[in-house]
Amino acid sequence: MAIPRYGADVPDSDLHHIITLAQHAGDLIRASWGKAERQTKRGGAEAVTEIDRLSQRLIIAGLRDRHPDDGIIGEESDSGEGITNTAPTTGERVWVIDPLDGTNNFVAGLGHVAVCIGLLDRGMPVLGVVHDVARDQTFAAARGEGAWLDTRPILAATTPLSERALLMMTSNLLIDGRLPPFLTRWLTRSPCKVRMLGSAALEAVQVAAGIAHGALTLNGKLWDLVAPAAILAEAGATVTDLAGQPVFPYDLTGYSGAKVPFLAGGPLAHRELLEDMRAHWA
Repeated sequence: MAIPRYGADVPDSDLHHIITLAQHAGDLIRASWGKAERQTKRGGAEAVTEIDRLSQRLIIAGLRDRHPDDGIIGEESDSGEGITNTAPTTGERVWVIDPLDGTNNFVAGLGHVAVCIGLLDRGMPVLGVVHDVARDQTFAAARGEGAWLDTRPILAATTPLSERALLMMTSNLLIDGRLPPFLTRWLTRSPCKVRMLGSAALEAVQVAAGIAHGALTLNGKLWDLVAPAAILAEAGATVTDLAGQPVFPYDLTGYSGAKVPFLAGGPLAHRELLEDMRAHWA
């Protein structure tokens, strides 16, 4: 992968190491395609498979071997009772992992599944890798070094919304049990073409690649955003919460899986989408 020299925020070869880890996890997932059984996490209805946990074990082992003092937040835990959240022993670096984003897609055999590994340093995303498992493509970025799709540099779209623009949304669109009015507008009257992949991370990196103009996730978690956020930032995109405020730096104190809603977009598209949200929120 043709990545330039590394910046001061990311030690030499960290990005290549994380790309390799994500791709190895992707190989594990592909080898299990069509063989996984859907389970539910303890105390809820959220889907999980044993492959989710195997993928996370592989990633954590690779991180521990190279970065033993860093913290780790992962969507899964071996007990199935919660997430993994291990604080750093020194410094303020925390790796945030989604070992299999799109579990329901994976179980069904739909090819929109990703492995996500991101790094927060003092709460800011400084490195991110999103590996598209089915297509064997890797989106990656490190702070100050640009955003990449495999060996190709990528940039977010700088044009405004139009009838040609794609708008990505996750399938869970309810807030407090109701569909916000702005979403009714977007789904029924927007000139944009709405797409739902079932993977918040893959939807977000389409914005980084300039394929989509915007991506909205209402009910995602921290592991859905950290890796894409690093890539979006390097690609020139804007990422905020639903009120237009920065998501980062993120306070990790006591994080146990709280929702982290976000809106990502090219600079002009993000502004247009946010203004429409504000005008038609209630």
